[in-house]
Amino acid sequence: MKIGFLAMSGIRVRDTALLELGLTLPGFVDRSKVVASLPSLGLLYLAAVTPDGHELYYYEAEEDGKEPEELYSCDLVAISTFSAQIFEAYNVAKRLSSRGVVTAIGGLHASVRPQEAKEHVDHVIVGEGEYVWPKVVDAVTSGAGGKIWYANQLGVVDVGNLPIPRYDLLNPERYNRYTVQTSRGCPWRCDFCASSIMLRHTYRKRPVAHVIRDILEIKRLNKRPFIEFADDNTFVDKRWGKQLCRALAPLKVKWFTETDISIADDPELLQLMAAAGCRQVLIGFESPSGSALEGIEQRTNFKARQFSRYEQAIRTIQSHGISVNACFILGLDEHTTQVFDDVHEFVARALPYDVQITVLTPFPSTPLYERLKREGRLTHPYAWDRCTLFDVNFRPKRMSASDLRYGLYRLAGSLYSAEAVNTRRNAFFGQLRGNAKKNLGMLSTREVLAA
Repeated sequence: MKIGFLAMSGIRVRDTALLELGLTLPGFVDRSKVVASLPSLGLLYLAAVTPDGHELYYYEAEEDGKEPEELYSCDLVAISTFSAQIFEAYNVAKRLSSRGVVTAIGGLHASVRPQEAKEHVDHVIVGEGEYVWPKVVDAVTSGAGGKIWYANQLGVVDVGNLPIPRYDLLNPERYNRYTVQTSRGCPWRCDFCASSIMLRHTYRKRPVAHVIRDILEIKRLNKRPFIEFADDNTFVDKRWGKQLCRALAPLKVKWFTETDISIADDPELLQLMAAAGCRQVLIGFESPSGSALEGIEQRTNFKARQFSRYEQAIRTIQSHGISVNACFILGLDEHTTQVFDDVHEFVARALPYDVQITVLTPFPSTPLYERLKREGRLTHPYAWDRCTLFDVNFRPKRMSASDLRYGLYRLAGSLYSAEAVNTRRNAFFGQLRGNAKKNLGMLSTREVLAA
């Protein structure tokens, strides 16, 4: 059987004014383009657990959401996408089905809206797919009809026994960034986080040796890859994180990851990260005011407690040569129109290398979505194509939807102007040059790795 894996991960924005603004502010869309260009690690894992005896092919949807013509020669196509592109995915599935291709879908949206997905697709996978997918393939091979497959009926996926993703299915000329997973889940469980709904199980770390094994496979295919760790929070466990960095250093790869500001409390970890090739960390600061952070986490109040240290943490991390991509969410319940000036002023003081601003987005079935639904504040409750992180689809508590939308425009214009971007970049490299002159007290790379 010929099986196709279709990734639909392009960035979508419905707001035409923001789209037009983005054309003049390259910094506003840089990170989005990077994310859109990454291969789907979930599909590569499915390919790795596919039973033997089948032909496997990996495809990316076109920028306009259209599917490659080669998919129509497949017997089975697995589709992975997000809420913002789900209607496009359903249309692709419909066209494939009309030509006799069996379709399957998984991922965040399908996992929380399985009945909806089943109206458009033959097979729906709810939850993590590694244990379910081989059964889907066997069912299609035997001619069984479509159904909804619930991963939790087969137990929690043991991330310590995952195979190497099928990176060999990727066209090496198209990709220079590759995704690798070191852990699944995040202990903070923010109420707006969609991945916490799908990954309901405890925070799980993969064996360091397996992470290294995966990267060596990538290096076999591409001598100079850039690695993006597909984690929600890589360095929750600092001791394990140090083991990972010591193992990474000899590979001489450059990498990016997401984590939280607690790494600023551990100088040894920061030195190890820098020596191991870390070039940037993305950190969710969420708000420039501490009051807005209260209660956004379901299990703890970590970010609110850390707020007073935000600026110094950025300086500490960047002093080690690791740039910070500081992320802010606009439209939290305590935010008034003052938040736009507050973000601008915070960034001007702290000078993170990169900044990412998005609007609060109630993704389906998240605690945020359910709360706003109860409060009657969802303006487009089933318009999933507005779940883009940039389109406003709810009524903010302390400002109007128009205030939020136009505040985003104005803040984007100030943060991503050429002058503002150059100021942040020059500050980062200036700090590095200054630190190099007074670096006598720091451990050498060799000493750090031997520690």
